[in-house]
Parts: sequence; structure tokens; C-alpha cells
Amino acid sequence: MINIYLFCNAGMSTSILVNKIQEAADQEGIACNVAAFPVAQASLKGKEADIILLGPQVRYLLKKVSEDCPDKKVDVVDMRAYGMMDGKAVFTQVKTVLGL
Repeated sequence: MINIYLFCNAGMSTSILVNKIQEAADQEGIACNVAAFPVAQASLKGKEADIILLGPQVRYLLKKVSEDCPDKKVDVVDMRAYGMMDGKAVFTQVKTVLGL
């Protein structure tokens, strides 16, 4: 089970993307738990994640989140994929970062 956690300003705008990423993972038969949270919870919730994805609007926090969760993979969701709510593209990004 891969825990994919997305963080944005309030954890709300990524909720649609969470469902689309989950659908992409399910279509590929890869067991994932995808969830969204406010970025203020990244240091706490990030510890449970296999990969932490930041929404483009909080990309400026990449260094801080990486420092707060040094043993986790941290990346920023591609802006185009985020804007189009392209769960398949984001899941491809996840697989690339995790080396799957």
C-alpha cells in the first residue's frame, strides 16, 4: 500500500485530484491510499506518507517540507496536471519519483 499525501493551502482544492489519482492507481491495479491535507499539517501527516506532493500554490514550501520530513520523497505537482485535475499524469509523476 502506497500512501500518497497531497498538501495545499487548506487541503480542499486537491480533494478532486485525490479522487482522480486514486482512480488512476486502481486502473493500474496498484494499491494506494491517496489523501489531501492542509500544508500546515505536512510535518505531522507527512510522516505517514510514502510520497508527499505539494500543490503548485505552495511550491515555495518545498524546502521546508523536505527538511521537516527528511526520509520522505517530496515533490510539487506539475502545474498543468494540477490545473487540469489530471490524476493519471500525477500518478505517473508519483511512479517516477518512487521508481515504480
